[in-house]
Amino acid sequence: MTWNLWVCLGAINGLLSVAAGAFGAHGLKDKVTPRHLEVFETAARYQMYHALALLAVAWLASRAQPNSYVTAAGWCFLAGIVLFSGSLYAIVLTGLNGFGRITPIGGLLFIIGWALIAWTAGRASL
Repeated sequence: MTWNLWVCLGAINGLLSVAAGAFGAHGLKDKVTPRHLEVFETAARYQMYHALALLAVAWLASRAQPNSYVTAAGWCFLAGIVLFSGSLYAIVLTGLNGFGRITPIGGLLFIIGWALIAWTAGRASL
């Protein structure tokens, strides 16, 4: 994976999280419960955190050994965004709470991604 793919994926997710946050604040404010609005904001916030993490992956990928765990961390962050934030967006937009079963898997992928970044940084000079 080249670093510029991770920059692109990070930028796209940053853009989408800002758009989702604006939609939640302006388009959903009077249409969903305050609890659902809070869930939607959580999804947008975590999407932004991990969009920034993808930019960190891009920087690390430009400097790390080809066999590092950086690429795996990037895929964990990306899948985590889809599963964690995506499931929370789906709960709010569809009203189907069953999507909540997917949310912890996305959270676990975020944790694994951060662990892989820590492992990479701890075992090699970048």
